[in-house]
Amino acid sequence: MRVTRLDIGGLRRFGQVTLAPGPTLNLITGDNGAGKTSILEAMHLMAYGRSFRGRVRDGLIREGAPAVEIFVEWIEAAGRIRRAGLRHSGQSWEGRLDGASVGHLGELCAALAVVTFEPGSHGLVTGPAETRRRLLDWGLFHVELDFLRVWRRYARALKQRNALLKAGARPAELDGWEAELADSGETITRSREAYLQQWQPLFATEAASLAPALGTTSLTLQPGWRHEEMRLADALLLARGRDQLAGFTSVGPHRADWKIGLSALPGREALSRGQAKLTALALLLSQARLHAELAGEWPVIALDDLASELDRHHQARVVQGLIDTGAQVFVTGTEAPAAFEHLTEAGGHPIARFHVEQGRLRAEGDAR
Repeated sequence: MRVTRLDIGGLRRFGQVTLAPGPTLNLITGDNGAGKTSILEAMHLMAYGRSFRGRVRDGLIREGAPAVEIFVEWIEAAGRIRRAGLRHSGQSWEGRLDGASVGHLGELCAALAVVTFEPGSHGLVTGPAETRRRLLDWGLFHVELDFLRVWRRYARALKQRNALLKAGARPAELDGWEAELADSGETITRSREAYLQQWQPLFATEAASLAPALGTTSLTLQPGWRHEEMRLADALLLARGRDQLAGFTSVGPHRADWKIGLSALPGREALSRGQAKLTALALLLSQARLHAELAGEWPVIALDDLASELDRHHQARVVQGLIDTGAQVFVTGTEAPAAFEHLTEAGGHPIARFHVEQGRLRAEGDAR
C-alpha cells in the first residue's frame, strides 16, 4: 500500500497543500511548530477517523476555515488505485470512497491502513483500555471482512439497551436487545482472541529485538466479563439490576482490555517512559507485520519526530528494517535523523525529502 497523493486543506497551519510522496522512504523536516506533524496527522485522520492529537473540534481546523478537508490517493499491492476524501467540521463530516459517498467513518478507516508511531504512543501501554481496544479493533477492521458489520450490530444494541436502562424499561423490553448484544458480543470476542493469538509471536520477536531487557512477552485478552465462568447472555442478565440503577451496560466487549505481559517487570505501571515507548513501538511494528501477512500488503508507516523518540541505535534498526520490507515510510523531524546519515536510497529508490515552513510544503531536489 503506497500513498501517491495527499491533499490537505484547513488543517492547523495549512491553508491548502499537496504532497506527492515517494514510494519508499519519505523524510519531512521543519522547525518545531512548522506543521510537519500535521502531514502525518492528515493521513491518520483519514485512516482512523480521528487525530492522534485530540478531537477535530479541538484546534485541528485552521482558524477561519469552516472544516478540514483531506484527499488521499493510494495504490494497493495488487495495483488497484483507491481514492478517499473526508471533510470534517468538528460537528459533522462527509466522506467519499472511490467516488461513492460513505455512511460510516468505519468504511474509510477500513480502506486505508496507516500505522502511526508518535510521542503519545506510549499510551498504548500505560493509557486507558479504550486506547488498546481501538488498536485491536483497527487490526480486525482491515483483515476480517465481517468484523465491521458485527461491531456495528453490537454498537447499535448497546445504544438501545443503555437507552432502555435509563428509561426504566421492563425486563421483557430488554430481552431482545440483550440477545443481540450477546450474539454479536461473543462473535467480537472470538475474533479478538484469535487476532491476539496471531499477533503474539510477532510481538514477542519485535520486543526481543527492540527491548530484550523486558523479558518474554505475552498478549492476553480481558473480554469485559467473566468469560471463563459464563456466557455473555448470562452476564448481562446477572448485571441487569445493577445496570438499571447505573443507567448503562457494565459488562461486554465495550469494556474489554488486553494485557501486555512482560516477564522482567511486574506490570505496566513499572515501565519507564522509555520502556513504554519501545514496547509501544514493538506493538505497532509487529501489528504492521501481521497486517502484511493477513492482508497481503504492508500498511503505510508514519513515524513522527523519530529522532526525539528513539536513540540512534534504535532509529537505524527501525528504519533499515522497514526499508527491507518495502513498506512506504514517512518520517518527520527538525532535521534528518542520525540513521539517515549514510543512507541515500531506500529499496532502490532515492529518499524523498520535503521541508515544511510557515504552513508551506516544498520538495527538496528531484527525489520524488
